[in-house]
Amino acid sequence: MSTPHAELSAALKEQLQPLVLRELDLFRRTALNTLADADLRAEARQAIETILASGSVRLPASVDRNTFVQEMTAEIMGYGPIEPYLHDDSISEVMVNGPNKIYVERDGLLSAVPARFISAESLMRVIERIVAPLGRLPDGSRVNAIIPPLSLIGPILTIRRFAGQRYSMPKLVDIGALTVSMAEFLKICVQYRKNIIVSGGTGTGKTTFLNALSEYISSNERIITIEDAAELRLVQPHVLSLEARPANVEGRGEVTIRDLVRNALRMRPDRIIVGECRGGEALDMLQAMNTGHDGSLTTGHANSPRDLLSRLEVMVLMAGMELPVRAIREQIASAVDIIVQLSRFSDGRRRVTAIVAVEGLEGDVILTQPLFNFRQKGIGARGAIVGSYQGCGQAPAFYEALDEAGVHLDRSIFTHAAERAR
Repeated sequence: MSTPHAELSAALKEQLQPLVLRELDLFRRTALNTLADADLRAEARQAIETILASGSVRLPASVDRNTFVQEMTAEIMGYGPIEPYLHDDSISEVMVNGPNKIYVERDGLLSAVPARFISAESLMRVIERIVAPLGRLPDGSRVNAIIPPLSLIGPILTIRRFAGQRYSMPKLVDIGALTVSMAEFLKICVQYRKNIIVSGGTGTGKTTFLNALSEYISSNERIITIEDAAELRLVQPHVLSLEARPANVEGRGEVTIRDLVRNALRMRPDRIIVGECRGGEALDMLQAMNTGHDGSLTTGHANSPRDLLSRLEVMVLMAGMELPVRAIREQIASAVDIIVQLSRFSDGRRRVTAIVAVEGLEGDVILTQPLFNFRQKGIGARGAIVGSYQGCGQAPAFYEALDEAGVHLDRSIFTHAAERAR
């Protein structure tokens, strides 16, 4: 809820804003692109100072002048009251529900903040400022906006921030997202070119985990990444990043993930990494996995490994191919080796809740073998989830093939005693 001080500040900004816009003739000048953003901000700040000095708008003693000018400049030329939250690395999501309600996600938990836009028009200007040049923020953060009449509460803006901090696999182990044994196993899977799908719901950290997995890829390989919006940050030197493109206002020029996957096959990749499979590109990804592009990685939306397999069937059908269900399941069982399931818990923590191996087809059923899982055992102080990770007792079938090839791996990681989650 807004404080009286915030209400006063908002009223003053609403009074000042049209005067500043008239002073700058902002709409004409930004349309003509006559000044860089930094220069426009400087001019906006100077215009605000000039108007305040003229006495057209008087600031009460209770309002700090420097803070007010800074916030007003952000309102005119930046991202308004949400600007400080977009520079806060502890915040993963910013949600604007109309001009008067702003929420943020910090450490996996939602909370309201006192900031507010001075009007729906001001919020619309910020949305236009974000969408016009790139359709996302310069740092790659994902943006979704919906405006009236589709929204009945005013403009709605949701920003999924691109994490400034890169999470390596050791870092994910340190924060309790998985155990050392699980990380060691996944390292083996990547190094021995197993096809891996990271599964989870919205906001469970799939892209973050995919980034961490990619660190195990050799620096000698040619890697192609394919995404809707470029978020993956690979450390290897030979990486080609491809990004899909939406259609323009005339409905032309669209380049889909599926187009890019098919094109990537002609680029001599050692590995293909697709940020997310959500449609017909799943068929091309499975075919790539089955035709010499072992070690490919991708993510998918699902609440369990079994749900992911069902979703893959649906996504393959979305490609428009009239394939029998058994043929689709044969493709999936042959292509996918490992599924890593992520979940976000009520305490805000994100954890690997299951790692399963896909072990082929029996009849019409895709066989899976649990390798590791997380078991919740209760709720502790301040709502923290209490639980433990454990191996499921048996190594995946591909360990046998590695044994025969002279590569002997430690199987005891699948039988270690349960390890309490941090």
